[in-house]
Amino acid sequence: MKWIEENGDYWSGGRIDIYGVPGEHYPIEYGLPVMHTEDWNDFSGWLDDFETHELWQFDDIIAQYEQESGRKIRWLKDER
Repeated sequence: MKWIEENGDYWSGGRIDIYGVPGEHYPIEYGLPVMHTEDWNDFSGWLDDFETHELWQFDDIIAQYEQESGRKIRWLKDER
């Protein structure tokens, strides 16, 4: 995870590591754009318990999180 401070807010980014994909010896990684650190913390906690039986696309994971949590992720690129 990396974080930056801009205009008094904290922003974090990194990646999603996906384990247990059949035929993959290493985790699959989705790059995670920089988001508000509060959202990063909540999303990270949600991901700890998130499991599927098939590999989901990045956008589908984000949509599921936002639907279940009722939170819209604040992306840094949208704030600029």
